[in-house]
Amino acid sequence: MQGMREFRERLASGGVCLGASVTFTDPTVTEALCDSVDFIWIDTEHNPMTLESVTGHLIAARACGKAALVRVPTSETAYIKRTLDAGAPGIIVPQVRTAAEVRRVVSDCRYAPMGSRGFGPRRPSNYGRLAGDAYISLMNREIFVAVQIEHIDAVRELNDIVATPGLDSLVIGPMDLSGSMGLLGQPNHPDVVQMMETVIDTGRKAGLSIGMGMGTDLDFAVRWMKRGVQWLQLGCDFGYLIERFDGLSKAIRG
Repeated sequence: MQGMREFRERLASGGVCLGASVTFTDPTVTEALCDSVDFIWIDTEHNPMTLESVTGHLIAARACGKAALVRVPTSETAYIKRTLDAGAPGIIVPQVRTAAEVRRVVSDCRYAPMGSRGFGPRRPSNYGRLAGDAYISLMNREIFVAVQIEHIDAVRELNDIVATPGLDSLVIGPMDLSGSMGLLGQPNHPDVVQMMETVIDTGRKAGLSIGMGMGTDLDFAVRWMKRGVQWLQLGCDFGYLIERFDGLSKAIRG
């Protein structure tokens, strides 16, 4: 959990964490990126990545001492359980809509008496070497639980969501939030901006860190970092390849 501890400490000290989204299955991608980022965002919501591939990325991130957060496909218990048991030190749950759903998510991430996580660890317990109360206490204390606020329904229940014990962070999803407001693709629309500012102010007042998933728009990233977003996922692996090659080839041909 050392990478996740450093991630938490940086946020707590007022620092900003910048990370990359990984969509390719080869763990070499994570290994190559780790010296450049503060965290790795392993995306299984929009990509056909198997749990075996996720595990490879988790091993690579751990070897490099970097925090790894896995975005699961949905809030279903089965996805959360298997991802945590694969060794994920942090989890991001997309598309939450209600405070009741968030409470269930947090419960799925913590062992009794704090929650309802099923007991069957392999990698997280170092294959049984860390056991008993020491293991349970470590997991309940250090698993990083984030939910994505990317629907207007979640914003309407935001006060109840941020009051959930054991929740660590809110992650803004600008595109889907704008879509839920009938403004898809307009994250700079004043109404969408107002909703995102509400998420930041409400979350930080409750003591939660604020993350954001986005592309590689420098101005957009800086604007929201200054407004209070503390950790930002900036684009993804295939995007970096395309942007770099397209820019280089355009410059050469020009």
